[in-house]
Amino acid sequence: MMNKRIIKGACHCRNITYQLAWPVEEFPITKRECSCTFCRKHGASYTSHPDSELTIKVRDKDDITRYRFGHETADFIFCPHCGGMMFALCELDSTTYAVINVNHFENLNQDEMIHSQTDFDEEDIEGRLARRKRNWTPAVKFA
Repeated sequence: MMNKRIIKGACHCRNITYQLAWPVEEFPITKRECSCTFCRKHGASYTSHPDSELTIKVRDKDDITRYRFGHETADFIFCPHCGGMMFALCELDSTTYAVINVNHFENLNQDEMIHSQTDFDEEDIEGRLARRKRNWTPAVKFA
């Protein structure tokens, strides 16, 4: 079993909180800045790891906003109260995969992250889903 560090995060109003169990061998964390207009307008930078685990808590399980755009292959999860864009979730082969917006981390310093740029504009749907299955966090649960 891998040794994991718990990273805590929350939206501004704390309606949505989470714990991300991250393999300690995988520090510093790479935060990826997506080049699409949606992510740029939200100022989002993401991370995920196939050996990490995400546990999400919502005060009221129905009190989230989901948004799909583009290829409609992922749900972007927002807090309907403070507007925090928290994660993107994608269902593949009965498994929920996630990519987490690092801007909501509460107990991780910027020097524990490495910045990178991504550009998926030329990626087709099949390639996009294969990349998510390979790289996104596959252990997602709502507590």
